[in-house]
Amino acid sequence: MIDILLVPLALVFVLVMLHSYFGMGILKRGIIFTDLAIAQFAALGSSISLGYFHHEYFYVLTLSFALLSAFLIAFASQRELKLEAFIGILYVLGASGIMMVLANSAEGMEHFKSLLASDILFTPLDEVLKSALIYALIALALWKVYPRLTGFVKELAFFSLLAITVTSSVALAGVLVVFVLLIAPALMATSLNLKHPLFGSFAFGWSFSSAAIVLSYYYDLPTGYTIVFLGAFLSAVLVLLTSKKA
Repeated sequence: MIDILLVPLALVFVLVMLHSYFGMGILKRGIIFTDLAIAQFAALGSSISLGYFHHEYFYVLTLSFALLSAFLIAFASQRELKLEAFIGILYVLGASGIMMVLANSAEGMEHFKSLLASDILFTPLDEVLKSALIYALIALALWKVYPRLTGFVKELAFFSLLAITVTSSVALAGVLVVFVLLIAPALMATSLNLKHPLFGSFAFGWSFSSAAIVLSYYYDLPTGYTIVFLGAFLSAVLVLLTSKKA
C-alpha cells in the first residue's frame, strides 16, 4: 500500500504548497474564478492538441492558451470593467471551446473527464519530479523577481506564473482539483484569521488531500473527485461554522 500511495502523496504535497500561495493572492484580489478560467484555457490547448494534432505540441499549446488567458486577465484588471464577469466569460469560452474541439473525437469524453479530475493515484514518479522542478523555479521567481515589479508588469507576472503552474497542474490533476487546491486552503486560512495563514493553508490542504487519497484507495473511489469533494466539503463546513452573522 505504501508504495502505491507514496507518489500521489508526494504530488499533493508539492501541489498544495505553490497553489496555496496563489490562492491567497487570488482571494486578496477578489477574483475567485481566475484559476478556473486559466485552467479551462490550458485544457482547451490540450484538447486542440488531442483533437487536431494527435497529442503533438501538447505542452506548447497548453501553455500558450494558459498564457493568453493570463494576459487577458492581467490586461482587464487594469481597465474599468466588471472583472469577475469578464473572467466568467473567459471560463465559458474555454469550456465551450473544449466541447466543440472534442465533439468528433472518439477519445473526447474520456479526455474531458480526465481534464476535470485525473486519477492521480497512478501518476508516474518522473511526472511528479518534473513538475516539482517547474514549481521550484516558479517559487524562485516569486521570491526573487516578483516583489521588485510594479503596476501592470507585476500583475502580468503574477498571472503568467499562475498560468505556467496551472499548465502543469491541469495535466497532472485536472481543472477541478486545481481549483479546490487553490481556493479551499486559502479560504479556510483567511476565514479563521490565522496568524500565519499561508502555513495554515498548507496544513489544511495537505490534510484533506492526503485523507482523500487514502479514502479513494480503500474504497475504490476516483481519486481526483474525492480530493475535490473532501476539500470543498470541509472548507464549506469550516467557513460556515467559524463565520460571524452579517
